[in-house]
Amino acid sequence: MNRRKPLPSGTSEEEQARTITLEAFADTIVPGEKRSPTDRAVAGAAEGGGAVVAGAIDLLELPGAGLAPDLPNFATALNAHAATYAAEQDLALDGSVPPFVSLSFTHRTELVRRLTAIAHPERPLWVLLALFCNMAYDTGAHRHTAEAMADGHPGLVAMGFGKPDTDGLWRFSDFTYGRPLATSHPDTTASGSPA
Repeated sequence: MNRRKPLPSGTSEEEQARTITLEAFADTIVPGEKRSPTDRAVAGAAEGGGAVVAGAIDLLELPGAGLAPDLPNFATALNAHAATYAAEQDLALDGSVPPFVSLSFTHRTELVRRLTAIAHPERPLWVLLALFCNMAYDTGAHRHTAEAMADGHPGLVAMGFGKPDTDGLWRFSDFTYGRPLATSHPDTTASGSPA
């Protein structure tokens, strides 16, 4: 299973705060179980691995995703919203972790619901971040599928995604509709490629 590696020892407090804030957001979108008893980012609201274990942060940090440069801003904004929300709800925050991480899972969920509501002016940004968290769980888009399956990727396993053949390729002996929809072109090769 893809468990996030510990942050390098030279990681700044700001980078650590960014990471656990984004992990807490990902865990709110697709909850999972705590990675350890001291895990503060993952609330432990569901059994099995959620978006964090599926690699949401790895996907968000991929250069091709286009979000990496803005992740510190997402974390800063999310923590500002969490502090405002906590003040409105008269909640005491634990100052040893970022404000969003300090919220209970129920309060995290309510804040994310508000941020993704149709009327919220920042809705497109938060929905985008949520979509990437879902994508990490649903598809393991940041990993080669065969490797993700070999590692027991929690989302692919939960969906019952079939394992590849021993050569790493997927072949399906049954047709989706229980019958072929068309005959193969006579020049189609054994691998299914057109000649």
